[in-house]
Amino acid sequence: MKEREVQFNHIFEQWASEYDQTVVDRDGEYAEVFEGYEQILHRVVQELKLPVESRVLEIGVGTGNLTRLLLSKEWKVFGIDPSPDMRGIASQKLPNFTIQDGHFLSVPESVGRVDGIVSTYAFHHLTDEQKARAIQQLTDRLNDDGMIVFADTAYADEKAKQAIHQKVKEQKAFALLEDLRTEYYPLVSTMQHIFEGAGLDFASHQLNKYVWLFSGKKTAR
Repeated sequence: MKEREVQFNHIFEQWASEYDQTVVDRDGEYAEVFEGYEQILHRVVQELKLPVESRVLEIGVGTGNLTRLLLSKEWKVFGIDPSPDMRGIASQKLPNFTIQDGHFLSVPESVGRVDGIVSTYAFHHLTDEQKARAIQQLTDRLNDDGMIVFADTAYADEKAKQAIHQKVKEQKAFALLEDLRTEYYPLVSTMQHIFEGAGLDFASHQLNKYVWLFSGKKTAR
């Protein structure tokens, strides 16, 4: 399968011009998805626990909100995103930072090995099979004791998934419901299986009604 068969661009192009407004909109359909957005970004950064000069890859830079926090830690940050529109917005915010074209299954070789890999609100665009391949490939890029830290929408279990869908339907939040039905939001158990299958020590924490933090540490075997 060609890696470019993973289709991100049409979704990101729709979001690019409105994304920053959506994450702070307290009345929109996605308000609960982005509840505590800034705290979620800070939690991802804190979870890395890396010293100055560590090498960190961010996948799905988007409009650069997480990137700004990563750079403040004095790490060597590499950023990739498949959407020209998103890269353009992020570049306006971070004019001295270079963002390359790429995604979870297509990381530029120039990035090399890293100590941390992060992403927020993006991993769900991959099918479960693609998620497993991506985590294995990303694990291979990690130095020993390196970390993968993702924050994204997921479900505690199948029962929780059905309950959320039903509530969103009752709220008549039809755009969100379509999103939940068509994107590949995983169960927490699926993420655990994928991370542990790649040899990572796995941990998960729920950050709001929708979003979970997933971390995997690569330890020397």
